[in-house]
Amino acid sequence: MHYILLALREPLHGYAMMQKIEEMSAGTVRIAAGTMYGAIENLLKYHWITPVETQDSRRKVYQTTEEGLEILAAEQQRLQHILALYEGASKHDKI
Repeated sequence: MHYILLALREPLHGYAMMQKIEEMSAGTVRIAAGTMYGAIENLLKYHWITPVETQDSRRKVYQTTEEGLEILAAEQQRLQHILALYEGASKHDKI
């Protein structure tokens, strides 16, 4: 879900989202359409993304909300803390 939140910092439709995530992950993460749309439903339920109006009525476009951006910021802090723990450990012990 975090990859989707990161991708949707700009408005994107489903297929563009899948491409963006694959690009961001250097090809290591490929989200299947069914998985992605299930995640989108959850993200909408939590109000972490929102639909965006578009000229193309055939595509649903979404973007990360302020609350979603706060979730990303909290996750970034959590991951930085974990990395700091690894860096501290590597000075004393080899992992």
